[in-house]
Amino acid sequence: MSIFATHVGAGEAYAARAESISDGDTLWVEPEAGGAPRKLRLLGVDAPELCQSGGVAARDALRALVMQRRLRVQVQYLDDYGRGLARIEVGGQDVAEALVYQGWAWSSRWRHSLGPYAVQEAQARQAKLGVFAQSKPELPRDFRRRHGSCFVPDDKGGFKQK
Repeated sequence: MSIFATHVGAGEAYAARAESISDGDTLWVEPEAGGAPRKLRLLGVDAPELCQSGGVAARDALRALVMQRRLRVQVQYLDDYGRGLARIEVGGQDVAEALVYQGWAWSSRWRHSLGPYAVQEAQARQAKLGVFAQSKPELPRDFRRRHGSCFVPDDKGGFKQK
């Protein structure tokens, strides 16, 4: 999460359906009440990048949790990229918590805090689930520092995976 996130849209809550899954912690949803699709990032977690080991599996795990299901979205902030940082529930289950517990995301670290899902991450590490089955899983933020984005501009004004 960016330290420059704003509270614009904070407190916004709505029901939605997942339209598409970008990666292990980012998705597009369609609000049930109508309106344009919205890009959201799960609050409190960091999933591997698509081009990072475990990235595709993390995306698929998020897809399995949310596609074809009714979501409860609670937007807390907007980040520097315009994504809503949100807590999302499906069937009363916190989606971010489930991903961490399954080993497909890290609890977001901030200063000296291990984040909101530190207990679930410790359990996944101990059980060697998901990315924690690797001998030295790399935090996505460290991976991004070393490699940059997994995407490059394409010739149509969009982006493609490296």
